Amino acid sequence: MMKTMIAAILLTAAATAHAGGQAGSFGVGAEAELNGDIAGLSGTYDAGKFHAGALFGLHTDANGTNATEVDVAGMFFYHLHSTALADFGLGGGLGLASVPAPAMMGGTTRTTNVYLEPGFQIRLFVASNVALSFTSGISIGLSNGTRSVVSGQGTSLQGGAGVTYYFF
Repeated sequence: MMKTMIAAILLTAAATAHAGGQAGSFGVGAEAELNGDIAGLSGTYDAGKFHAGALFGLHTDANGTNATEVDVAGMFFYHLHSTALADFGLGGGLGLASVPAPAMMGGTTRTTNVYLEPGFQIRLFVASNVALSFTSGISIGLSNGTRSVVSGQGTSLQGGAGVTYYFF
C-alpha cells in the first residue's frame, strides 16, 4: 500500500514538472492594471523567455447616456527567473481608458487617460494551464494632456491581479 502511494505521488510530481509557462502557448483570462482604472478580458502569448498580452474592457453605467468606458492595454514581461510552477518577470504596460466626464454646461463629455506602468509580475501556475498573476509597480497617468499623476511613489507600490487559462 505504501509503495502504491509513493508511486502515485511521484507520478503526480512528474506531471507537474511540465506545468505552466510553456513556450508558444496562448491564454485568455481577466486582468486589472496597476492604475485601478483599467480592467477587462485579456489575451496572453507566452514565448518562453517572455510573455506579452493585450486587454480590452467595456464598462457601462445605466445612469448616463454617455457613460460607457472603453479600456485597452498592452503588457510585456521578460522572465528573469522561471520554475515549473512560477515565473518572475520585469516589464510593464501601456493602457488607454476613454471615460465619461461631466461637461461644463451639464451632460457628459469624454476624457482619455493614458497610463505607463513599469513594474514586475509574478505568475503562479495553480494547474498546468491556469496562472494567477500578481503585478506591482508604479503608474504614471496622463489625462487629455492636461494633468498628470504618478502613483506608487516611495514605498507605496500599486498592485494588479489577473487569471489566465492557457491552451496548449
